[in-house]
Amino acid sequence: MRIAIVNDVIMAVEAMRRVIAGTREHQIAWIALNGAEAVERCALDTPNLILMDLIMPKMDGVEATRRIMANSPCAVVVVTANVNENTSKVFEAMGAGALDAVNTPVLKSAGASEGAHALLAKIETIRKLIGDGIGKRTTARPERTRPIHQHPQDCLVSIGASAGGPAALAEVLGDLAPDFPVPIVVVQHVDSHFAEGLADWLDGQTPLTVRIAEEGDHPEPGTVLLAGTDNHLVFTGPHRLGYARFPIDCSYSPSIDVFFRSVDRFWKGDVIGIILTGMGRDGAEGLRTLHNKGHYTIAQDKASSAVYGMPRAVANLKAASDILPLTKIGPRLSQLVAQRMRAHA
Repeated sequence: MRIAIVNDVIMAVEAMRRVIAGTREHQIAWIALNGAEAVERCALDTPNLILMDLIMPKMDGVEATRRIMANSPCAVVVVTANVNENTSKVFEAMGAGALDAVNTPVLKSAGASEGAHALLAKIETIRKLIGDGIGKRTTARPERTRPIHQHPQDCLVSIGASAGGPAALAEVLGDLAPDFPVPIVVVQHVDSHFAEGLADWLDGQTPLTVRIAEEGDHPEPGTVLLAGTDNHLVFTGPHRLGYARFPIDCSYSPSIDVFFRSVDRFWKGDVIGIILTGMGRDGAEGLRTLHNKGHYTIAQDKASSAVYGMPRAVANLKAASDILPLTKIGPRLSQLVAQRMRAHA
């Protein structure tokens, strides 16, 4: 891949340059010393991947990511001195379209870089995502969506998101009432090191309780459970969550597709499946499985998506009952659940 570096600290730039130069399959596209320069360079020469710092003069990494995704979209990974000390800005950047975040490698003696392995692992993940493509359009006709009629607690809202997901999740969850009577489980592509920080941040954006899903958890109304390890979040029984290492050949772990397939296998009630903004196609096949079983499915529309990859894959598979702008997804969820409650009354 052609990789650009955006960082105003020369030593950080050199550390990343050496990591990339040490591989055979990647090369440096260009180097920018601030966000404004990066926006200009990207418009003239869009690389496959940008390694974006957060704190820079003239324009920070959040605003640079937002402008790049609007005008010259490409994969962006936040590379900053300390991810854990900048979680708020990391989530802002991810809301603007960044895919992931990692600590900046540090130069050591003999030219070695501490943190090189972690950076290369992120780059490899992005390479796989870019290689996934979107897939061929299918004309297969889904089964008719079945009516929503069971008790609300027999329903599950399952959401998958990637690049741009934190901000999108905050919007959707923030639109729900504190007494929303259906459990919600979320798989957001995020490094396990700051999954807890994302849960805490989302908890402050919604009247619902947001926390990391733990082994053996049971989804409950009023609570949003967020995948929180590098293993796959899955249902291991009709109402029991757990984590699984396999399959290991997924572009992302936790995988949205793996989670949706476990929902289809174990959840006995109705499901409302949602795919939000993100690169690649993770979740599209799993959502189609749910859709073809008669469950209600929603994909975010192109105009409101920070990265229109995963929702586009859903649209291409004709796997969505609804394709909605972000601001209408939360209200639609509330409407669907209200219909269930009236039918049960």
